[in-house]
Amino acid sequence: METTRPPIVTILGHVDHGKTTLLDFIRKSSVASKEHGGITQHIGAYQVEIPEESKSRESEANRGIPRQARDDLAENRKITFIDTPGHVAFEKMRSRGAQVADIAILVIAADDGIMPQTTEAIHHIQSVKAPLIIAVNKIDLPQINLKVQLEKIKKQLSDQKVLVEEYGGDVPIIPLSAKTGEGVDKLLEMILLVSEMHELKGDPEANPAGVVIEANLDKFKGSIATLLIRNGTLKKGDQIMLSGVKSKIRGMFDFNGKALDSAGPSTPVEVLGLEAVPAVGAVLGEESKSQRVKESEVKSLVDKLKHGDNKTLKVIIKADKQGSLEAIQASLEKFNEERKIIDYIFSATGDIGEENVQMAQSVGAIVIGFNVKVAPIAQKMAANEHVLIRTYNIIYELLEDVEEVVNTLLEVGQLEEVLGKANLIAEFPFGKNERVAGCRIIEGSIAKGQRIRIVREEQIIGETKIKSLKKVKEEVNKVEKGSDCGMLFNPPLDFQIGDTVESFRVI
Repeated sequence: METTRPPIVTILGHVDHGKTTLLDFIRKSSVASKEHGGITQHIGAYQVEIPEESKSRESEANRGIPRQARDDLAENRKITFIDTPGHVAFEKMRSRGAQVADIAILVIAADDGIMPQTTEAIHHIQSVKAPLIIAVNKIDLPQINLKVQLEKIKKQLSDQKVLVEEYGGDVPIIPLSAKTGEGVDKLLEMILLVSEMHELKGDPEANPAGVVIEANLDKFKGSIATLLIRNGTLKKGDQIMLSGVKSKIRGMFDFNGKALDSAGPSTPVEVLGLEAVPAVGAVLGEESKSQRVKESEVKSLVDKLKHGDNKTLKVIIKADKQGSLEAIQASLEKFNEERKIIDYIFSATGDIGEENVQMAQSVGAIVIGFNVKVAPIAQKMAANEHVLIRTYNIIYELLEDVEEVVNTLLEVGQLEEVLGKANLIAEFPFGKNERVAGCRIIEGSIAKGQRIRIVREEQIIGETKIKSLKKVKEEVNKVEKGSDCGMLFNPPLDFQIGDTVESFRVI
């Protein structure tokens, strides 16, 4: 039997417009966790309960709503918030947040008005046709002329085909301060009223239906995920299907960390017992291809890239959560719009381990970590194998560093490290058709197996490898700076005395 369920709400907006501050204020002032005395866990969503004595119940937000409808709200005064990241890098998650939410709150700073991410958020909301409420934040700023700024924002919204009530539309606009809390109670009441008007229903007796809004691999708990139950009831011990992988729920916890035996409609819950980390956005019960990467698939991919183009940045990405992983890849995709400059060799959640370094070394990749640690054995192996590992805690810094590397690649075609240089000072015949290059090492060292190029008057004549390397008459593997040697190239190159021999590697 269908009953009224709490609305699921997402808050979107431009970075620094106060989305996080607003979420924090609501969580701290209205959180149901006060009943348990617990500390709110970050599981990507939480639920608040609005006190019936909220002063704004008789405010202008209630005008036009029948008294009976307002009284009925007292029976269901909970709201579920999806705590989606606000930075531009998380556009994909913001989009997904709008898709799973019943109501979208668009936060606009009173001093800035509509900004690029505001426009993106409007497009996401319009694409899923979610009911919209505008929250004009930062009205506490002393320099704000609220009346003027509100009119400016209303006009900007109309340009985006968003009509507030004063402009003949049906979109409420609530001025507030997420810092002081002024107007926040009116926003919460408006959410409940919009929810009531859209008659949001759920059937606790139905089979559970929901979506993954966060997932990661915990070294103590194993694969865990935050599920937002849209309908039905999920129970501890249930067999479920996520990302094509069957699992049994061993444990469930709410955002307070309190153990649950069941979770009904509009409830966010962290589940344990999963056989694999599901993709963010995976639908509960949906039959889809497993997200697990099989060893054979990794090997075939590595083999393919070994024989591929080297004028790309090969990347292995490890992140703390599946949502972070997807967001990083989505942000980096802009570098591949015109040409494929980044190759994703492998990506997964969890700390950087020995196997990641081994894979990076075999294909010439770098390893990028976000909010993860590097195992000591992996760090030591990376130093020995000359594998570059970079870890970040701030996504801005990660993107800036990658952008710098990509720009270098675009300028010179590939990112290289010169290992050694030699002057070609003599030549000797060898066999029927080959020649030995007599060289003196002037920088670094040159070793067999390295990539070699011949440079003449700053022009590259060609690339090859060293087939034989001799010092005097003895075959050696490596020659250091200051030594003379003889080199036999395979394939042969048409070198001349006076040319420069360079050994190099692509990073």
